[in-house]
Amino acid sequence: MIEQDCVIAGGGPAGMMLGLILARAGLKVTVLEKHGDFLRDFRGDTVHPATLRVLDELGLGPQFRALPQSKLGNVQLPDGRGNTLTFGDFDSLKAPYNYVAMVPQWDLLNLLADEAAKESTFTLMMNTAATGVLIEQASACGISYRAADGTEGQIQATLTVACDGRHSVLRNAAGLVPREFSVPFDTWWFRLPRRPEEQSAVSTLIPRLGKTGLGLSLTRPDYFQIAYFGAKGIDPSLRAAGVESFRNRVAEFLPDLIDRLDEIKSMHDVHFLDVKLNRLPHWYKSGFIALGDAAHAMSPAGGVGINLAIQDAVAAGRILAEPLRCREVTLRDLAAVQRRRQFPMIVIQGVQRLLHRAVFEPVIHGNSRGFPKVMLLAAKYLPIVKKLPPRLIGFGPRPEHAPNFARRAAS
Repeated sequence: MIEQDCVIAGGGPAGMMLGLILARAGLKVTVLEKHGDFLRDFRGDTVHPATLRVLDELGLGPQFRALPQSKLGNVQLPDGRGNTLTFGDFDSLKAPYNYVAMVPQWDLLNLLADEAAKESTFTLMMNTAATGVLIEQASACGISYRAADGTEGQIQATLTVACDGRHSVLRNAAGLVPREFSVPFDTWWFRLPRRPEEQSAVSTLIPRLGKTGLGLSLTRPDYFQIAYFGAKGIDPSLRAAGVESFRNRVAEFLPDLIDRLDEIKSMHDVHFLDVKLNRLPHWYKSGFIALGDAAHAMSPAGGVGINLAIQDAVAAGRILAEPLRCREVTLRDLAAVQRRRQFPMIVIQGVQRLLHRAVFEPVIHGNSRGFPKVMLLAAKYLPIVKKLPPRLIGFGPRPEHAPNFARRAAS
C-alpha cells in the first residue's frame, strides 16, 4: 500500500494547484486523474486576475503568459436600441491584472503538472480513477483506485481530498450530500471560425438575447467559442429537432455570424452542459475534505467556477501544510478551510441566483424585452457599477495569495 501525506482525487485546476503547493511544502502528495491526458474541450478556460496573481507569486507568470491565449476585457450590455453600455470596466483594475485570460484548460493543467513534477515528493497517476474512501476508526485514511488496465490498489494518506468535480465519487463515498438550487437553464457550447480581420488585442464580452435563450461569444486565438443558454431539460428535443433548427436558434442572437453557421455540421459539434448550482453544508469529515466543484458546483454565469476552485486550493494548501507536516489534521483545521472559503462562495452563488431570476429565466421563457432596466440605468449613470463586476468576477470577495513556502522566483 502506498503511503502519502495527502492524496487528491481529480487532476483539474483545484487538484493540480493543491498538489503543487503541498509538494512545494515538502509533503508527499499524489494526484489521481482518471483520464490519460487533460485534453477535454469546453472546460473552464477562463483564468481570472486572482489566479493570474497567484501564478505570478508561484513564479509561473512568464510560462503562463507564453501559452496561446486571448484576453477578455470589458463586459457590455445591449440597450435594445442598437447601442451597448459598459457594465464591467476591467480597465478599472490595476494592471497587469485587468483582464481575464482565455487559455485552454489543458495548457494550464500541463503547466501545473510539469512544475509539480520538479518536486521529488509529487506523484501524478494518470489513467487512474478514485473508486472509494478508506475508513479506519471512523476517519478517512486514503482511497481505493482502479487504473485503466483494470489494476486496483489503495493509497493510504493523512488527508484525502476530493477535487473530482460536481459528480464527485469521493464526496458520495464519504456520505456528503450537497444542497441543490434550481437552475432555469442548461448550456450548449460550440465553436465557429474566426477570420484574421476579426482579431483584437483585448475582446469585449457582449451577451446577446434571442427569442428562446441567451448567447455569449468568447474570442479565442483562432476561433469564437459560443455558448447558448436555453431552457433546462430541452437537450433531447433540441437534438431531435436537428442541426438546422439549432442553427436558426443561434442566428437569433448572433446574426453577425450567420454566414458561418454551416460550420456546425451536426449536433455532435454541440457540447451539452447540465448546469448545476449546489453546495455542501459541510465540506469535510475526519481525514477528508472536498474542494472546488466537489464542494460547490457553480453556474457558468460569470465564468467564476475555475477561479473559485483554485482559490479553494490555495487557501487549503496554506492552512493545511503545517498540520500535514505534523501528520495530524484535525476537524478544526478542516473547518478553517471551509470557513475561509465559504463566504466568497455564498456571495457569488447569491449573485448567480439573482442573475438567473432577473435575466436568464425571463429570456428563456420568452418573457424578456431585454436586460432589466435597473441594470441598464445603473450602467449608464452610476460609475461605481462599472467597477464592481470586474472586482467580483476577477478577484471575488476574498482573494487568496500563494503561501510563502510555495513561492519561487520567475524563471
